[in-house]
Amino acid sequence: MLYVQEVGHHVRLATHINFSDFVKSAGVEFYPLGGDPRVLAGYMARNKGLPVAKGELSIQREQLEAIMESILPACTEPDIKTGAPFRAQAIIANPPAYGQSHVAEALNVPLHILFTVPWTPTYEFPSPIAHLPQSPGNRLSYVIVDLLIWWIIRGHINDIRKRQLKLPPISYFSTYYGSIYHLPTTYMWSRHVLPKPKDWGPEVDVVGYCFLNLGYKYQPQEELVDWIKKGPRPIYVGFGSMLLDDSRRTTDIILEALKHTGQRGILDRGWGDLGISSDFPDDIFLLENCPHDWLFPQCSAVVHHGGGGTTAAGLKAGCPTTIVPFFGDQFFWGDRIHEKGLGPEPIPVNQLTVEALSNAIRFMLDPEVKCRATEIAQLMENEDGVAAAVDAFHRHLPDELPVPPASVVENHHHPNIIQWFFVQIGTICCQVCS
Repeated sequence: MLYVQEVGHHVRLATHINFSDFVKSAGVEFYPLGGDPRVLAGYMARNKGLPVAKGELSIQREQLEAIMESILPACTEPDIKTGAPFRAQAIIANPPAYGQSHVAEALNVPLHILFTVPWTPTYEFPSPIAHLPQSPGNRLSYVIVDLLIWWIIRGHINDIRKRQLKLPPISYFSTYYGSIYHLPTTYMWSRHVLPKPKDWGPEVDVVGYCFLNLGYKYQPQEELVDWIKKGPRPIYVGFGSMLLDDSRRTTDIILEALKHTGQRGILDRGWGDLGISSDFPDDIFLLENCPHDWLFPQCSAVVHHGGGGTTAAGLKAGCPTTIVPFFGDQFFWGDRIHEKGLGPEPIPVNQLTVEALSNAIRFMLDPEVKCRATEIAQLMENEDGVAAAVDAFHRHLPDELPVPPASVVENHHHPNIIQWFFVQIGTICCQVCS
């Protein structure tokens, strides 16, 4: 988004309040979306990414509703602090926003999908969200996932269309109307990791990974620098925004595996409180909030949850990788890493044991695995995902960008109470954490 802004666009980035400071630090205008990413992450981890747990459907629905309610104000409301007017003339969104296509329809503006996870149906592999084995039904799995989500959100989508967007409702019995299949779509991963499927058309681009390059201005703490210099390159272990059922048990497994393999380790606390209340030997370092593009080149290998950004950072650094997936596309990227010989088979978090992790570490330390990881990193150096993504966005834009119709903008006065509630909760949580 920063690059899009640098080429002359006025950009507003709408996301959860938890990321407000991060967005603003990049010089981009921020607007809060509803929903709490910690609640979403916990739900997704418990249910492996699929909304099928009957007792928890209300949690997922409430979060999705809060997000969907906040998309129109994110595109039309003045800046929250300065009052400066804002009217979106184009929308860039990811598929899980769900309300994005309906808002774009109401505003009559172009919509471009930008994402790190395959969402366009293909015969070459199944939907990463479904986590199914290869089969003749690969393409069908995408439709099934879409329909399953549509069945959950259809009522609220129609409520938003009638009440907020002044659009006619969609028949419950129609094919899911909110799919992205017909929209220009840009995927941010390297073709050297996952080539563009042959059955994806010209409306779909695979541009390469997009990096913020935060490491060049990062000033690490002296204690960390001194610790890294005292011994061989460590192994990084961290699960980012994933929540752990038992942080202490998971920490103990990691420490034992590192001990069994004779490796030094950096533990990233993350949202799961990895390493909390543990006494560490000298060859373990507990870390918080360190840019991966600075840290990973200091490591011999990495162990993480398999998020798209973390996977990209590890590959860019030439690090053999073990993925411990919690849900959704994390399993998919774990399989891709293993297929490329860049790491062992993924270890689902509920199957993480000292033996499994020890074997994974030994696999990553094989010189041939390191050689393959280095080769992938060198190939990725020739890709500029950010520039290619901006080019793809511009290529699909109409010659003239429309102005949102006044009727929709004027009829929208204040964010929905659900959005307001989540914004307030998020603000309080951020203040407490900081």
